[in-house]
Amino acid sequence: MVDPLYVRKVQLKREFNAFLMFPWTLYRDDPYWTPPLKSMQRVKLDKAKNSTWKHMEGDYFVAWRGDKPVGTIAAFINHRHNEFQKENIGFFGLFEVTDDQEAADALLNTASDYVAARGYDAIRGPANFTTNDECGVLIKGFDDLPVILMPYNYPYYPRLIENAPGFEKVMDVFSYHVSLQDWTASDKLNQSIRVVRKNNQRRGITVRTIDPKRVKHDLEIFRGLYNRAWDDNWGFVPLSDDELNALIADLGQYLEPRLAFFAEVKGQPAAFMLAFPDMNAPLRHAYSRPGKPELLTLAQVFWHWKIRCKIKRIRIALMGVSEAYRGMGVEAAMLVELFEQAIALSAETGWQYADAGWVLETNAPMIRLITAYAGDDYKHYRFYERSFK
Repeated sequence: MVDPLYVRKVQLKREFNAFLMFPWTLYRDDPYWTPPLKSMQRVKLDKAKNSTWKHMEGDYFVAWRGDKPVGTIAAFINHRHNEFQKENIGFFGLFEVTDDQEAADALLNTASDYVAARGYDAIRGPANFTTNDECGVLIKGFDDLPVILMPYNYPYYPRLIENAPGFEKVMDVFSYHVSLQDWTASDKLNQSIRVVRKNNQRRGITVRTIDPKRVKHDLEIFRGLYNRAWDDNWGFVPLSDDELNALIADLGQYLEPRLAFFAEVKGQPAAFMLAFPDMNAPLRHAYSRPGKPELLTLAQVFWHWKIRCKIKRIRIALMGVSEAYRGMGVEAAMLVELFEQAIALSAETGWQYADAGWVLETNAPMIRLITAYAGDDYKHYRFYERSFK
């Protein structure tokens, strides 16, 4: 006999711990899931410590069968999103569930009821908690490790959400795989690179890496560019000062100065591109199991990273161009510099591939550009929405 299902809001410490640790149980035997550091996940979920919660309201919920958790979800309202995007919606996120349609329906209905009861027009997700965090449901590319700060889920997730009442696709985003070895072997690409360099000279475009001696100064330039670069993107919300400070602090942990680029046009800051070694590889090797001391995990991450194995993949995580400089070749100039730098460093670092993502399915210029530079859209992610109108 199957235990009855019920969903309960997280209120007690043991319920919060069940919410936090559920993914470790769910993905315990999965060869691709990469666990986050529990300390970082605790901070992310802590409404007093995560600065994003200063302009959000919401709750966490766990689905139970008897005394066993079978799923989790967060329901929340991002007031800055609604103000900037001129929408009246709520969100769901941190959606994890066994292959159980009843549990999925109950969780999604609970989140929907939370949002609808507060007078909002729709619920969208998953988002954990903004487009700067892990978001979307993986719908293509399950046979590969997730890259750093990108989501991973079982293949049954899209089916569960699409079978739930009222949920429909609202946007897909793509990630592209680029082989650095193949990139250097293409005569067509080499010709394109020559064209890019002539265009740079003609239009006064210069690209430089971040200055290791002036990291703080250059990150302030990044701060000035960040919100301007994506102000008309679907789903984008400008970061508050607190969020920008937190992002810059996080970037400092992963920053590889040789993969951080700024573009200038006639001496004026115009764009940025930041790529990072895919730290998920050593993290997956270290695998932080429940009960394992985190200091031991961190020591093993360092060992796997620096001694046992080279990181083979980099992730192009952030790229933005100020509106005044779009369409003049700045994006191509930065991509060329990035790939050539990564190739030049590959013997030292072990880098073989790049992940460029994510790219909105509606961003035709970027899709054309990354495809022209040998990008293969190897992973797709999907956002869903349920309307209450």
